Amino acid sequence: MPAICAVCGKGTTFGRNIRHRHSGRWEREAHKTNRAFRPNLHQQVIHVAGQSVRVKICTRCLRTQTKSR
Repeated sequence: MPAICAVCGKGTTFGRNIRHRHSGRWEREAHKTNRAFRPNLHQQVIHVAGQSVRVKICTRCLRTQTKSR
C-alpha cells in the first residue's frame, strides 16, 4: 500500500540534502544527496456511512477530523 493519505492525498515528495562544510575551504559546489519527505501517516479507524473503515491518514487530517466532531 503506498504512503498516501486517504483523505487529502498527501504523499512522498523528493528533495535534496545539502552538506555544509564547517572547516576548510569550500569546494566549488556543496555536496548534494537525494532524500524523501514522507508524510506522517497513521492507521486509523474512521466511521463512514455507519461502517467503520481502516485507512491511512496523515496527522494533519487526523487533527482536523477531531476538531470538526
